[in-house]
Amino acid sequence: MDATRPTLAVWKFASCDGCQLTLLDCEDELLTLAGEVEIAHFLEASDEVAPGPYDVSLVEGSITTPDDAERIRHVREVSGTLITIGACATAGGVQALRNFADVREFASLVYASPEYVATLDTSTPISAHVRVDFELQGCPIDRRQLLEVLSAFLMGRKPNISQHPVCFECKRRGNVCVMVAHGTPCLGPITHAGCGAICPAYGRGCYGCFGPSPNWSDGRPNTRGLVPWLDMTPDETERVLSTFNVAAFREEDHELRQPDTRGTDDDPPE
Repeated sequence: MDATRPTLAVWKFASCDGCQLTLLDCEDELLTLAGEVEIAHFLEASDEVAPGPYDVSLVEGSITTPDDAERIRHVREVSGTLITIGACATAGGVQALRNFADVREFASLVYASPEYVATLDTSTPISAHVRVDFELQGCPIDRRQLLEVLSAFLMGRKPNISQHPVCFECKRRGNVCVMVAHGTPCLGPITHAGCGAICPAYGRGCYGCFGPSPNWSDGRPNTRGLVPWLDMTPDETERVLSTFNVAAFREEDHELRQPDTRGTDDDPPE
């Protein structure tokens, strides 16, 4: 191993491997990256593993088992900088649906002998267990954002990742708004940018792959303002929000079911 280059490690927890594959999909840029860092631990790409500590660790996946909870603490100990990548690592992933149901019942339906399966009642993000230096959202993450984050940490600067909603990306691409023009339900106004507005570009509504956008003054999206445009029942809205970032959007769904008291003190008398 070249001791003069920073070391990079990539780790997997409960996930589908899609975010790790995004790194492999960098192709030519990956070759350049390999010349700048020593890829010391990346089991998706190679079974050759160099011992830590590591300068930068990319972590994919959520924590769903007791072993995971112990292993992520070890990863934190051997990592100078720890970056979580993807919806599973940053929000618990679609598997966080278990957080709002009885995971034992699910296990009994899937496994012949569920008593031999060690699992936690919840699927939680990495940040719920250890300190995280940076979170990169997406399902999967965007390769351009991944390269920006890696470049930034290698150069000792802050990553330049947009905090805007997907609507900004639609405008930049010149997309016709699918919600206004066609009445298609779309989560773009409340979803973190990063995908390049792929779905709206093909006439489909945004599914919220990148999680809630923190672009509003209180750090949360104006979900209540979007709902009338979706033209859905509360249950339909809940299903739309219960996908890749279900745990992150669950707070938004809970707020929708509460009375809207904002601005009541300033409302003019009738």
